[in-house]
Amino acid sequence: MRSLARVTFAALILSVILQACSIVPLTGRKQLHLLPESQMLAMSFSSYTEFLNTNQVSGDRSATNLVNTVGKDIAAAVTRYFTTNNTADRLEGYQWEFNLVEDKTPNAWCMPGGKVVVYSGILPYTQDRNGLAVVISHEIAHAVAWHGNERMSQGLLAQFGSVALNEIIKEKPEETKSIFNTAYGAGAQLGVMLPFSREHELEADRLGLIFMAMAGYDPQTAVAFWERMNKIGGSKPPEFLSTHTSDDRRISKIKSNLPEAMKYYKK
Repeated sequence: MRSLARVTFAALILSVILQACSIVPLTGRKQLHLLPESQMLAMSFSSYTEFLNTNQVSGDRSATNLVNTVGKDIAAAVTRYFTTNNTADRLEGYQWEFNLVEDKTPNAWCMPGGKVVVYSGILPYTQDRNGLAVVISHEIAHAVAWHGNERMSQGLLAQFGSVALNEIIKEKPEETKSIFNTAYGAGAQLGVMLPFSREHELEADRLGLIFMAMAGYDPQTAVAFWERMNKIGGSKPPEFLSTHTSDDRRISKIKSNLPEAMKYYKK
């Protein structure tokens, strides 16, 4: 009987997984997608507002304008990319927003729904518009590839098994929010995200190169940016590298993706 129960449970889990898969744009990889994206956006917008209310938005007009300009350029390219590929519904409910905050930590992130924060501490490493485009496009790629939803879905499945998702959201809202907070570092450490997997990182690199190229920024500059990041930090790497591992293999992969990205690049 126990063996039958285990088989039945495994079958239920497999059924959940098969019914809740989506496809990552461009790469074609199947991903687990249990949580309604509307729920992801609702939690994201709430956490983003809380973050801005408890952190100092930069008063540097020049730097702020640069972040907004580059961010909006890339957001327009992302919208164009998904519209051209008949997947604009993937961006449904997005409310693009870009903020520069005063924080010496070299970091940046994007929450579901297009909520982007750039820390002033990363600007010395981005150096110029192209370097900033590398960072913002990469972060946006994580969001539009639904990496956060995938990570949360894995957490939900691990914690609740085959329980109906709508029941989890309705009856266990605090548990659901807790998983979101863990995935996105919300709450006590807003903006301090858990590390993405290498698979997610490589997908964000590839998509990000295309997005920045479509926006008119040179994707070839991504190599120099990651090389700079690879050289700094010493025994304690910057926050950005704690969630975005930089190494020679990654840079080599970026180089191999450049011919594809350059097809989208128009100066």
